[in-house]
Amino acid sequence: MSPESEVDFPADVMADALPGTLPEALYAELVAFRRDLHMHPELGNQEFRTTAAIKARLEKAGLAPRVLPAGTGLVCDIGADSEGPDGASGMLALRADIDALPIPDTKSECPYRSTVPDRAHACGHDVHTTVVLGAGLVLADLHRQGLLPRPVRLIFQPAEEVLPGGAGEVIKSGALEGVGRIIAVHCDPRVDAGRIGLRQGPITSACDRLEIQLDGPGGHTARPHLTTDLVTAAARVATEVPALVGRRVDTRAGLAVTWGRIESGHAPNVIPQHAELAGTVRCLDIRAWRQAPDIVVAAIDEVANLYKAKSEITYVRGVPPVVNEPETTELLRDAMVVRRGMSSVEDTEQSLGGEDFSWYLEHVPGAMARLGVRTPGERTVRDLHQGDFDADESAIRVGVELFTAAALLHPTR
Repeated sequence: MSPESEVDFPADVMADALPGTLPEALYAELVAFRRDLHMHPELGNQEFRTTAAIKARLEKAGLAPRVLPAGTGLVCDIGADSEGPDGASGMLALRADIDALPIPDTKSECPYRSTVPDRAHACGHDVHTTVVLGAGLVLADLHRQGLLPRPVRLIFQPAEEVLPGGAGEVIKSGALEGVGRIIAVHCDPRVDAGRIGLRQGPITSACDRLEIQLDGPGGHTARPHLTTDLVTAAARVATEVPALVGRRVDTRAGLAVTWGRIESGHAPNVIPQHAELAGTVRCLDIRAWRQAPDIVVAAIDEVANLYKAKSEITYVRGVPPVVNEPETTELLRDAMVVRRGMSSVEDTEQSLGGEDFSWYLEHVPGAMARLGVRTPGERTVRDLHQGDFDADESAIRVGVELFTAAALLHPTR
């Protein structure tokens, strides 16, 4: 390691001697495992095949994974029987999400493209899963050698893509009992493979779902003054509510309403009796997010009442922002620097995407890193939630070695 990439570690954990790198044979196996998951994507709470594959590989390594009560997802402890300064009470958890998206895989020339119609691992959860599995296998081997200083828990979570996310049920099952800190990665197609992006504080946005039904008597377009003009009412809700909401909180909170669907009417000369709008509410600040339902609902009612439309509002709580705890963020930074040097870590901006990893951080400190999956030099960005998304598989090695280094450095923080 070059001098500029050295960090301050205790004498017994020297950077140039840190174990936990990924053997070539295991790396090849993990690439094949990821490709198998990619070919067989499963939606949230339906990940039975995925769960079985993870369970079988962990058991083959001599571990004892526990399937979650709903039948998908699992947790697995490594070294929980070991004696340490805090026993198992301060264990580090590694979290992966295992579900796919309900969109078609549009990669035309890819031997491992999805075999399931209208299903794809287009958010990189197959990579996340493989990284945590690989880290678990490496850490289990270190534990057998007496080199794992503190227990580690693997959490393979279902249904991240289903609001409000599967994390809540995982937490209810007791998966955080004994956990002192939790870490995760998320694929980032705008960061080169071999690098990670880090940020202290908020790294993702809150995300809620909003559905509105507007009703009124309707009538002939020749006599709008005798009707509730629902098309105009819906248009005003669509344009005025985001503006009102943006003026009722500190603008730095980034509270924003964005519509994804507006439907109303069937004929050009008939004012309809029903209109629907649906969209998302996103927020960068957790305090403003807690106020968001009251603010958004009040704004909708005000605009709808102005146009004499009856409104029925469904506000579905999603996820708060992921707020990276500073000490855990620095643990990830140190772990990456040990493996690949200072230049392998870059600062990242807060994303407006939502992530239910945030629910874990309501209970224990933790942090999420952005895992670079873009092939260096590639100009085309295969963005998340698109049917042609793919990842440079060398990111699997990076993620595994990041997590193993974090597990080994964790007791020194």
